[in-house]
Amino acid sequence: MSIFEPLWRLVTDDIAIDLGTSNTKMAIRGRGDVITEPTVVALDSKSGEIVAVGKSAKKMLGRTPPGIVAVRPLRNGIVSDFETTRDMIQYFIELATRASTHFLKIPRPRVVIGVPLLASEVGREAIRDAAKNAGARICYIIEEPRLAAIGAGLPVTEAVGSMIVDIGGGTSDIAIISLGGIVVDKTIPIAGDEMDAEIVKYLKYKYNILTGERIAEDIKIKIGSAYPVKQDSTYEVRGRDTVQGIPKTMEISSIEVREALHVPLNLIASSIIEALEEAPPEILSDIAERGICLAGGGSLLPGIKEYFEERVKMNFYVADEPMLAVLKGAKAVLEDLDLLTKLKVGESE
Repeated sequence: MSIFEPLWRLVTDDIAIDLGTSNTKMAIRGRGDVITEPTVVALDSKSGEIVAVGKSAKKMLGRTPPGIVAVRPLRNGIVSDFETTRDMIQYFIELATRASTHFLKIPRPRVVIGVPLLASEVGREAIRDAAKNAGARICYIIEEPRLAAIGAGLPVTEAVGSMIVDIGGGTSDIAIISLGGIVVDKTIPIAGDEMDAEIVKYLKYKYNILTGERIAEDIKIKIGSAYPVKQDSTYEVRGRDTVQGIPKTMEISSIEVREALHVPLNLIASSIIEALEEAPPEILSDIAERGICLAGGGSLLPGIKEYFEERVKMNFYVADEPMLAVLKGAKAVLEDLDLLTKLKVGESE
């Protein structure tokens, strides 16, 4: 630790960031409040200038007038638009900095950013540059499954095997961890967004009704499930008739939604099985004894634990506050920098 670190803590805050495909969560070290913003940017299609970021930009998805386009700069865990991603991250860090309670405020934070395992080195460099441009004096880039495992309380730095399945918006980060490192990685670009897309596809081909991803996400949240539930329900869908081109209203049941979600859930389960097949016998024994931890927003889908247990033939459990697991892990790193050594993460790495 630098000899100036105690002085920095008097005038600036350290920031933890979970950079998700769908949502970005931020927290300040030592404080309990969480800032959540959609990972969406609205751009002027002619000039390329940013019109809106976060919540205000998400409201524009599917509703933008000519000349404005709302985009997700991260797709399936991969940075698809480097410049927009840089600008977005700068905005998020500045937003978190403005929430500082310091009387004398200097925006020079240490920043820990969780990124999907699928993020390329070029993408990580873009994220790192954005943090530096926003004023970060030190930036640590760490894979989300390692942070999620820390946030879930798994003994990731010990000589035992732990398994985390972090189902986010764009990716399902599937990792087996031991001694701070990732032993097996079976991350796939199949997660919440793909579930929404399957619901859109189901409605289009079965009922000739066209809806958007926001409606599909709402259907998933309201009546979606991975396993039979005690009481099935319905959802009134409004969209456009693909045959006649006029508005159409119909009801979809939770049974049908479960049918639509089968394909992405089956792919995630298959990847979990592949990861287990590649695990060394000693680590596999540890996982069998401890169970597999589920995190991320996807782990809140009713019946997902039971579904995976039936498919994989192993015990599963959902982490406390699963949507905040990555963020909690990033905050833990800020509180205990010794974790960086155990995780083999270097400064600005």
